[in-house]
Amino acid sequence: MENKRTGKIVNVNANMVIAQVDGFIIQNEVAYIIHGQERIKAEVIRVRGKLAEMQVYESTQGIKSGEIVEFSNELLSVELGPGLLGQIFDGLENPLPALAAKCGAFLKRGVYLEALGDETQWDFTPLAKTGDKVLAGSWLGYVPEKIFKHYIMAPFALSGSLEVISIAASGRYNLKQPIAKLKDSEGRTHDVFLQQIWPVKLPIRAYAEKFIPQQPLVTKIRLIDSLFPVALGGTYCIPGPFGAGKTVLQQLTSKHAEVDIVIIAACGERAGEVVETLKTFPELNDPRTNKPLMDRTVIICNTSSMPVAARESSVYTAVTIAEYYRQMGLNILLLADSTSRWAQAMREMSGRLEEIPGEEAFPAYLESRIASFYERAGSVRLHSGQNGSVTIGGTISPAGGNFEEPVTQATLKVVGAFHGLSRERSDARKYPAIDPLISWSKYNSFVKTEDQSKGQAILHRSYEISQMMKVIGEEGTSLADYIQYLKGEFFDFVYLQQNAFDPVDEATPKERQIYVLEFICAILDSKYRLEDKAKALRFFQTLRQLMRSWNSAQFLSPEFKNIEEQIKKMLNDRKLEEEA
Repeated sequence: MENKRTGKIVNVNANMVIAQVDGFIIQNEVAYIIHGQERIKAEVIRVRGKLAEMQVYESTQGIKSGEIVEFSNELLSVELGPGLLGQIFDGLENPLPALAAKCGAFLKRGVYLEALGDETQWDFTPLAKTGDKVLAGSWLGYVPEKIFKHYIMAPFALSGSLEVISIAASGRYNLKQPIAKLKDSEGRTHDVFLQQIWPVKLPIRAYAEKFIPQQPLVTKIRLIDSLFPVALGGTYCIPGPFGAGKTVLQQLTSKHAEVDIVIIAACGERAGEVVETLKTFPELNDPRTNKPLMDRTVIICNTSSMPVAARESSVYTAVTIAEYYRQMGLNILLLADSTSRWAQAMREMSGRLEEIPGEEAFPAYLESRIASFYERAGSVRLHSGQNGSVTIGGTISPAGGNFEEPVTQATLKVVGAFHGLSRERSDARKYPAIDPLISWSKYNSFVKTEDQSKGQAILHRSYEISQMMKVIGEEGTSLADYIQYLKGEFFDFVYLQQNAFDPVDEATPKERQIYVLEFICAILDSKYRLEDKAKALRFFQTLRQLMRSWNSAQFLSPEFKNIEEQIKKMLNDRKLEEEA
């Protein structure tokens, strides 16, 4: 048996530890600090001669020079297999409920558990046959997991054409029992199990093709879907000041978005917000399946009170699990909250490594790290012909709501859509608080392009007039301009804002969005008999209340059609003769 490589600690600086090693050292290798009875996990982040500089994923309290470090000869990896769905993990893929049951209310340092239950039996059904030629990532069989078929795949680490030497018959197997044997082009054989181990910082590329995202992702948030859409396999960011509604928006998106699996990476958010997520999600009912939402959710949890290095691992753990389920032909939505905390962890480690700082003391490689994370999103075509996607949405918490700070600017360079939250809209109790004047998207929406452009144009024109009115007053504004201003306010109020407490209005299906936006654009295009500003204001206020009631009625229900007739009658009564 090969002797373990060891080293001795020569320096401890908060969660960075430097060890001197006599043998070789591998970049990003996992190491364990031996402190009494504890084995504390760390990762080599820089090698300088015989010195290994490591970030420690736990508290380093009590660790001192001279203590032994054991090197594992493995990269930081996660277990991938059936049993992930419905789980709550920390950034190192420790199952938190099991960890709490073992350690009590206060988690102990240096305790690591298997992410997946090794003894759990799964009903395996083979798809491949002896003699079949397969590739890495090809489906060999499946087991049922919650509401999905969880496909068991040829190991991602293998390359070239593989031959199926043997495959297990239908039956119940645990994660440690081999279910297939493959032979590679060099004649070596490899056992296949229900689970795989994969390094979190290496993207999974066991697919035939990666292509540009085209199909819109339906989030059922009207402002996003109609004006600033996201594509399946695309990327977007939600920057905004504290308390502007980033977490609420992500939670409602995760509940209603038309995707198969949602993965939430709480990387460094305040403990109160994370606890709210952990309490809320197990009780939520999935509107798509009428089963618990947790059945198609994975939560990776790291709060701001946990060691900063764990924030980095939580981001990579989450995206690796997302890529794994994408290999099954599923659409995955990964929500990272918040990437600012992850960037702050990078800044802290960079300072301890004494690297040359970039803007605001963030590391010079901040942009490349953020880009490499978002680049792991995408739509892919698998070897079997099916398509799968990973969509990544990250929130950003810029200090003071300043979008010019480095994390926001670095993110804007790589994402496909920008949903900027504003303090003014949040304080005015507008939900979502996405500012339509500064947000943008590079993706195509499912609504008509002319309706999308019309809505954005009326909002910008209304804003210009409102700014002018602040200077010259309402009395100095022409009636025509004042009506344009009211139209913009009307569009914002009845379409862009939603009531998150209304079971109908909190989520608007695609068909309803197309129908209602077309209806509203016809209103914005029309001219009405409005003799003065008071009548114009009263007309749009009444119309606004009717439209708000319309938003709460079930689509195409008798109530919906009745309110629609009332609105049409009111509009026809006020239309100019030549348009009536």
